[in-house]
Amino acid sequence: MVSAARQELQRRQTELSMEQLEERLRHRDAPRPFREAITRPELSVIAEFKRKSPSAGDIAPEAVVGDRVAVYEDEGAAALSILTHETHFGGRLSDLREARAASGLPILRKDFIVDRFQLYEAAAFGADAVLLIAAWLDPEDLSALHREAAALDLDCIVEVRTERELDHALQVDANIIGINNRDLETLEIDVNKTFDLLTQVPTGKTVVSESGIEDPSQISRLREAGVDAVLIGHSLMHAEDPREQMRLLLQEGESTREHLV
Repeated sequence: MVSAARQELQRRQTELSMEQLEERLRHRDAPRPFREAITRPELSVIAEFKRKSPSAGDIAPEAVVGDRVAVYEDEGAAALSILTHETHFGGRLSDLREARAASGLPILRKDFIVDRFQLYEAAAFGADAVLLIAAWLDPEDLSALHREAAALDLDCIVEVRTERELDHALQVDANIIGINNRDLETLEIDVNKTFDLLTQVPTGKTVVSESGIEDPSQISRLREAGVDAVLIGHSLMHAEDPREQMRLLLQEGESTREHLV
């Protein structure tokens, strides 16, 4: 997947120069505060748009970005996650622009970010935050990309799965820690991974639980444990009625429901 991301990046660099991205940034809308949106008294939902995935294959190949994110916003999502990786997730950069036009929520560009060029793409096409995956970045690259993102007014979710990766995230002073419940090698999911690492995250950090969130009881447990937000993709994209699925997932408590709506 990282190799494919690099190939996609090389192709895009032949189509759009850094100078052109910098010109687009001069006309950029004011960034929407992503961390502020997901750091609230009650648990927040980051609702994801993706057409397919390596583990599930095609999920919703004909889904329309604007229609889907409008439903997410209507049903109480705090922020959006837009997959832009083409080969394995069916995404494209233009999805960011379409999501921004259809919704007032802050937007995370979710992709395999390995180069500063991708940060400029994210900012130029409408993202307010990016995902940096500690497992696939050495500490020096993670630190450099984290600094560059801040210079572009992009928030960062630094995704971790192990204690060592969490240490790397804390070394760059990441404010948002994403705990991935999916093993990136086997693709197996265990939501307990969030609980395992949560106690080692210092007070004051924003914590997002990612992958495998499919029922209200999971959301309730994560909220009670002190998780700030959950990132939900597959169960929303796979649902025949995403609006009803959002309502079902948020049935974990009236206080959370009222807060989100």
